[in-house]
Amino acid sequence: MKTESKFSQGARKRRKRRRPARSNPLDRSAPEYEHLRALSSLLPEDRVRELAKSTGLIRRERKIDPVAILWVLVLGFGVRLQTDLAALNREYRRRTGVELSDGSWYERFTPQLSAFLRESAVLAIERLAAEARGKLGDRLKQFKDLMIQDSTVIRLHEKLANVFPATRARGVAAGAKVSLLISAVANGPKKVAVSGERTADVKMLTIGPWVKDCILLVDLGYYKYQLFARIAENGGYFVTRLKDNANPLIVASHAVHRGRAIDVAGKQWQEVLLLLRRRVTDIVVEISFSRRKYRGKGSRDTMLVRLVAVWNEEARQYHVYLTNIAPDVLDAEEVADLYVCRWEIELTFKALKSHYALDRVKSTSRHVVEALIWTALLTMLVSRRYYNFIRSITPKRDRPRLTRLRWAKVFAEGAQITLHNILWYLGLARTPWEAGMLEQEVKRSQALDPHINRKRMLNGWVA
Repeated sequence: MKTESKFSQGARKRRKRRRPARSNPLDRSAPEYEHLRALSSLLPEDRVRELAKSTGLIRRERKIDPVAILWVLVLGFGVRLQTDLAALNREYRRRTGVELSDGSWYERFTPQLSAFLRESAVLAIERLAAEARGKLGDRLKQFKDLMIQDSTVIRLHEKLANVFPATRARGVAAGAKVSLLISAVANGPKKVAVSGERTADVKMLTIGPWVKDCILLVDLGYYKYQLFARIAENGGYFVTRLKDNANPLIVASHAVHRGRAIDVAGKQWQEVLLLLRRRVTDIVVEISFSRRKYRGKGSRDTMLVRLVAVWNEEARQYHVYLTNIAPDVLDAEEVADLYVCRWEIELTFKALKSHYALDRVKSTSRHVVEALIWTALLTMLVSRRYYNFIRSITPKRDRPRLTRLRWAKVFAEGAQITLHNILWYLGLARTPWEAGMLEQEVKRSQALDPHINRKRMLNGWVA
């Protein structure tokens, strides 16, 4: 007769303790669990366990469950519910019934945990992109996607100055930089990178075939002619502000002006700027740049791009842009309007810092800091998945009013119930499911902008 070893008996008991038995079988297809299905599909349980093993977070059967710790971090720290490690441990104990000492919990914050959270974020990004249902509006119908790239800096404890040195700091200071590439079609990040503050923005953006037929909006932190050339050579398009001191050579004008219009061809931009009186200028300019060195040798090259200048009445100055989008696709004022959509990524960073605890990373441990940064990013990804679900059940006429920043606040306020219910749904919570009010709150317009006629940035650009 075959007998079980003490080790296998102990492992079976731990699994039983970690997965409390329900009094009634769970019908996961029930309508009331639709939002939990949407969340769990973003981070499937089996894939999460595979990542825990592949990153070395879990090496053998233990009391701690990687799926449970993932959701406790994402819906605990990531929404400011708990802001220190001891409180997160209590949250884990309260939700799962598993006892861990504070020392044992703290020991979980290792490079392996950071790698596990990073790979979980990559998984969530891939699944968000695969489930993308958005599409660009009629004016951009010939393009595949509208993407926005930017980065933000997180202030860290000064004891981490050797690991994450800050830039332009008078005293001892530390900072990390988070870089995002946001997709309008996927309604979320396509790429995420975390580095020290001293890493230049332009080095965090790698151009490749992925940019083909896409428009990329970038600010002056990514202003590099060589970068623009690579975008164009890969079949992509860009829109950026022109640097104040840039002085490209004017080659031709796209518009024919009546009256005493001056001939601008052959002149430098700064010379013409002083003479401008018209509200809109649309011209072709030549930019010169250095190619990357090959076998120790570099070379100079030139590129023709479109320069658009639109008078801004509020700022009382011209707003000047560079792009390679043709005038018959977008006119000068549409280029200026499109660039305003770059503010969407600023709102994403605001949500990360105001509602997803990205500005609450105050530990002196490098491993804890890295883990919590990836936790905040994962919280944003989970929130976007929930947003997509709520948007899908919201009447079409109200969807433009369901703004992501307002949604972030509603999501954070309902996170405690969401945390309990997702753990219960996955068989990891010890108490029954609670009827959440999040969907009802959305239906009562708590996440809807009360200003019905307010103009939204992406309106007209994204369907």
